[in-house]
Formats: sequence, structure tokens, C-alpha cells
Amino acid sequence: MSAAQFAKARVAYHASLLTNVLGVNSEGVPSNADKHSKSSVRIALGIAQLLKSEVTSDRLAGQTSGWLFEDACAEFVESTFLRLGHLRPGNWNVHRVNGRDRLEIAKYEQYAHLIALDMATRNNPDLAAALGSDYTITPDIVVVRETEIDAVINMPKTLVDSTVATLASLRQQNGGAPLLHASISCKWTIRSDRAQNSRSEALNLIRNRKGRLPHVAVITAEPLPSRIASIALGTGDIDCVYHFALHELQKTLEDLGLDDALEILNIMVNGKRLKDISDLPLDLAV
Repeated sequence: MSAAQFAKARVAYHASLLTNVLGVNSEGVPSNADKHSKSSVRIALGIAQLLKSEVTSDRLAGQTSGWLFEDACAEFVESTFLRLGHLRPGNWNVHRVNGRDRLEIAKYEQYAHLIALDMATRNNPDLAAALGSDYTITPDIVVVRETEIDAVINMPKTLVDSTVATLASLRQQNGGAPLLHASISCKWTIRSDRAQNSRSEALNLIRNRKGRLPHVAVITAEPLPSRIASIALGTGDIDCVYHFALHELQKTLEDLGLDDALEILNIMVNGKRLKDISDLPLDLAV
């Protein structure tokens, strides 16, 4: 086994999923497979076998699987990204968003103005009808940077005082909210009826921000490359899609001789639209 800490974190992440999310039922269908698609079942089973899944269980309810997947992903990001303080200094917080608070991101500097917008629409039906809910975003996992006190900013030497940097968001003295560094959406599976939710949220993050755009990422355990491509291909909204077991997915497609699916996967990987979960923490450090 690799001695690298991220490799160990990846193993722990998969072990967590194998404990309560990724199982194979009595009919041989993995919990992240579409039982109506033979290819989905074969690919998901191959991944599960490579991850040494020996769990036999009934399929969890979709919401339950999603919540547990979000928990595992949040723990992985926290355990890895927070080790990169030498590359990305700062006071960081990584957590899963509990519930579905549509104004979660209004807690952060770039989107704090959405509180006023929400209040305005509550009191004005015509405005609410015009705006709809396009300004609401509910990320599954957020990476947040806290503001810094002057003592930290001036640690090497006096860099700021009362005459300069009076509007800078990072400076705690200026009274701003914490900064949203990344918004991560988790998709245990991808189905055509809700495949574009992640894109819609990404576009809302882009349109409604004041200041720096956060990283916008998606983590998925979907086994079918064609479905992954529905959100991974194209640019302008999502930074990148991260697969929970990309290496195992690649090997499974090779072993099964699914050349068409492997070609789609290689297009996404070579085009830097799909990466492994282990790539995410370093990408967040950019």
C-alpha cells in the first residue's frame, strides 16, 4: 500500500462508503447502479469488486444514499485539503451543509447581498415572480476561508494600517463575512431527469456573486461514462467533475472490453473535465 497520505485517505474514503453506502444486493446489483441498464450494473459491479466490496444489502433509499455519500465526501475533503496549509495558508473550514437552506451561501462575503434580495422578494410578489429562485444555491459541501486579523496580515512586517486596504474582503477589521472558497455538489448517481441540477447551481454561483468566484466542483459515483459526460463535458460553469473511483472505473471498462464507454471516459479525462477524487484537494489549493 502506498505511504502517501492522500492514498491512505482515499482508501479510508472507500472503506467508509463500503460500510454503509456502496453494497451489492442479493440480485448482484450494486447500490450505485441503474438496475434497468445492464452496462450500468456490470460497470458498477466491477468497481465494487475492485474496491473489495463484500457488502450484501438491500438498496438504500436514494436520499439516504445521497446524504451518506455527502458525509463521506466532506470527510475526505476535510482530511486532505486541510493538510495543504503549506501550499494554501489560511484559516479554513470544510463542512457539509445540513438541511437544504437555500440561503446557505448568503453567509459568505460574495453572496451576503442575497439576504436583502430574499427579503425584497418576500415583500413583493411581482419581484418574486420576475426573479423566481434563480438566486438560490444549496451546495452539499462548502470550503470556507475565515477573515484574517491585522496581526496575522502584518506578521512578516507592517503591510496594512488604517489608511489602506479598507475595503479588502479578507481583512477582518473591515467587517466582512467569511469567504466561500469552494462549492461542491455530490451526486451518488446521475439520472437524466436531474442531471443538470449541478450546472444550474454553478451558473447561479457565477451570476449572483460579488467578488471572486468560488471553485465549483461535482463529485459523483455514477458508473456510466455517458451519464457522467452529461455534466462533465463543456466549459464555463463547473470547474471539473471528480469520480469517487476513477482508476477503478478505467480498469473495469478495460477488463469488460467496453471500448465505446472507455473512449468517452478518455475524452473527459484527457480534456481535463473528469478527475479522480484524490485530485480534488490539490485543485482546491490553486
